[in-house]
Parts: sequence; C-alpha cells; structure tokens
Amino acid sequence: MDYNRQLLDFIKHSPSAYHAVDNVKKALESAGFERLEESGAWTLKAPGRYYVERNGSAIIAFRVPREDYNGFMIMAAHSDSPTFRIKEKPETVSAGAYTRLNIEKYGWMICSTWLDRPLSAAGRVMVEENGRIISRLADVDRDLLMIPSVAIHMDRTVNDGKKFDANVDMLPIMGGAEQNRSFAAIVADSAGVTEDSIIAMDMQLYPRTEGAVWGAENEYVSSPRLDDLQCVFGCMNGLINANDGDSAGVLAVFDNEEVGSGTLQGADSTFLWDVLARCCRAFGVETERAMANSFMVSADNAHAVHPNHPEYADRNDRPLMNGGIVIKYNAARKYATDSLSAAVFMKICDRAGVPYQRFTNRADLPGGSTLGNISSAHVSVSTVDIGLPQLAMHSAYETAGAKDTAYLVKAAEEFYACSFRRDGDSVLL
Repeated sequence: MDYNRQLLDFIKHSPSAYHAVDNVKKALESAGFERLEESGAWTLKAPGRYYVERNGSAIIAFRVPREDYNGFMIMAAHSDSPTFRIKEKPETVSAGAYTRLNIEKYGWMICSTWLDRPLSAAGRVMVEENGRIISRLADVDRDLLMIPSVAIHMDRTVNDGKKFDANVDMLPIMGGAEQNRSFAAIVADSAGVTEDSIIAMDMQLYPRTEGAVWGAENEYVSSPRLDDLQCVFGCMNGLINANDGDSAGVLAVFDNEEVGSGTLQGADSTFLWDVLARCCRAFGVETERAMANSFMVSADNAHAVHPNHPEYADRNDRPLMNGGIVIKYNAARKYATDSLSAAVFMKICDRAGVPYQRFTNRADLPGGSTLGNISSAHVSVSTVDIGLPQLAMHSAYETAGAKDTAYLVKAAEEFYACSFRRDGDSVLL
C-alpha cells in the first residue's frame, strides 16, 4: 500500500489542527467508529468503536474488544505544528503601499523557511446561528500571502546569520494599501458564512507548497507539518487496521504540544484520563487495575543525523531516515522512555518485523520535551517515546524517509493487537 501518497493527501487537507482532527474523525467514522459527546451520557457496548473530540482540535478514539478488557494500549500524537497565528485585528498598512497581516509566533519555528513562498490561512471561525455559537472550519485555500526577504544588496550580512524579529520581519503581505475586501471577508467566504456573522476566529498561516516523494529511488518524503501529522497518520491507521487484542486500543491526538500542552485540549489536560475513567465505569472495570495493565506510546517525530552537520548528533545514537522507528531517551526524562518501556516496544517491533533505532541528544545540546512525560502526570502508565526520523524539524517544509511511514503503521497494528499485563515483577505481552 502506498502510505506516503495517502499521508501527503492527509496533510494537504489538514492545514490546521482543526482540519487535522476533522480528517481523523472522517477516517474513524468510515471505519465504523461512533461519535460520543463529552457533555452527554455514554452508552458503551463491547465490542465497540468510539471517539470523542475536545474543542475541535483534539480527539480520542478507542476500541473495546470485550467488557472485561485487560487495560489500555494507548498511542498519542499531536495535531499542531509551528506556525504564525493571525491576530484578531489583522490588517496593517506599511510604507503607504502594502496591506500586511499582524501575526505572532506559535511554537518554535525556523523563520527563514517561511520567506518567499506562497502562503494561505486556515483555522476556524465562531459564528452565531439561531441564537447558538457554532464553530466552522475555514481554509482560504489559495495563494493569498507572502513574507518577502530583504534583498542581499540591502542586507549584505544576510548569509552571515540573521536574527528575525517576528514583529518586523515576518509580517505577510496580503495586497496593496487600498483593499476592497477585508481579511475577515475572505475568511468568511472560505467558511461559507457572512462576514458580519463572525464573532471570533482562530486563524493561522500555512505554506501552500504541496508534499512530494523524491530521491534517486523515491526514498524521501517532504511536506509541511510532517511533525507531527506523520505520526498522527501512522497511529490512526494502526488503530483502524488492527485486530482486536485483550486490551482496549486508544488513539489520543492532542493539540498545543508546540506551546507546552497546557490547555484543555493538550496533553497536560485531563482529557485522556477523563475518557479512560468513563470507559472503566461503563464496563465496571477497576480503573486503578486497568491503569497498571496499560501502556502508552508517545509518537512525535525525531531528529535524523544531518548530512551536512553530523556533528550535532550523538556519537553513538544517530538515527537514519528509512532506518526504522526511533526510540527516544533523555536523562532528564524529557522523554518518558525507560528500560522497561523500551524493551516492551522493541518486542512489539520485532513481532511486527519493523526495524528500530535509538536517539539521545548530544550531551551538551539538550532537546525539547514531548507528550509522554507531560501526559504521564495525569495518566501514569508505562510509556515509551518514539518518532520517525526526519530532517529540518520545525521548518516550513520537512523531510523524512519514505519507508518509515509504513513501518509506523505496521508497528501500530501490532501494538494494538497486543496486551500489556503485569505479573509480579514481570510483564506479559
């Protein structure tokens, strides 16, 4: 199966976290998953497939094989990527000739990669209809914006290192100083609503460059938002395709990982715990016992060794694209992996016939954290942090290995068919 073409189509139609979750929801519904509402009563049956959204940008899906399931096999990824958020009052005129949009940074991006390429805007708008506040997806879906570089003739030091001021250098041009249509009017058209019906909006920039499979033997895949939609795609397909095991399979797609996860739809919320606890109550399963027999895979892309700068990699742990899934370690526990969780995941990969690698940061170059250790504060289960190796993480256009997408799908299928059970000092899979 050509998972990379499917992946690129998934990413193309997921220009924001809201769109990504909407596309996950559609895939789940096509596979027979039933929608639940957090605010409503849940009537669950076993076997059964269900999902629930939170705030439009996070989603948790679960499969219950039988009423006395063993525990939960959980895979978590995130729907957001570094971008520029468009402010509520966006238009600003510059040099008496240009209309620019007022923005602020969302996450930790490589600013230079956003320059001189067609951009658009996507997100959601809140509108009032019949006395209700309703969310509508919005995607302008055309080449609307551009952030221009300064010519080298005017800044001859640009290749010697450039510090970008987001309040000055990163404001995109939308058009001339005299605009017949406002940004809000353009967004309203894309959402299928009237401008005056919009109460508020969450809109962001996204690159218009589409993804590609490339290389001498088509061995690479490049696209915006590979971090972390590649993992969302792989985990989602694993959940949909897997055979039932003795445990309940869970997919958690959180938002706001790029800004710390501290939101009601982030990994540092109670979202996952709320869903698991309600599932336990529905089937009369003791929650604490289920947690003890549960396992989480935190899936967020990893750094491949760089061809031009291999010195940034650890001297021994140097993941390669197309070399398999990366197991991530960190002495400060920014990654949740320990020897037990690593051993469990290695065993699962062996069963699936999937290669794996190890990643550690160079000792003097500390990395960032991800979902695993943050989520563990609320759902304290054995957790391994993994990812697919990629180059140019947090660029507007990232690169990964074409083989690795299928490796993650295959490992996820095996993971969801397994069961994690503690037996004294040992673990049974």
